[in-house]
Amino acid sequence: MLASSKGTSSTEEVQNRVVLRMVNEAIYCLQDQTLETPLDGDMGAVFGLGFPPFLGGPFRYVDGIGAQRVVDTLKSLQDRFGPRFAPAPLLVDYAKANKKFHSS
Repeated sequence: MLASSKGTSSTEEVQNRVVLRMVNEAIYCLQDQTLETPLDGDMGAVFGLGFPPFLGGPFRYVDGIGAQRVVDTLKSLQDRFGPRFAPAPLLVDYAKANKKFHSS
């Protein structure tokens, strides 16, 4: 994530700050068993919250770009903007195991 010398955020960083907060919260919902399955979270986010449908929902998004990349980006944002960007423990576990939320 890049920032200018004046401390302003790049377009990519702003996008990550918005999207990854929603993704991380969806993963907390699965971790806390508020959601039964990743598919429930994807459908609810796309149809109920307006998550971009071309990304497939928060769990498909993570599967598409890789859990480790999401964890790394969240940690970078956490360093810059504080603990609200700390990756969910379940996401960290998936990254360590190189695991996906959807089987296919």
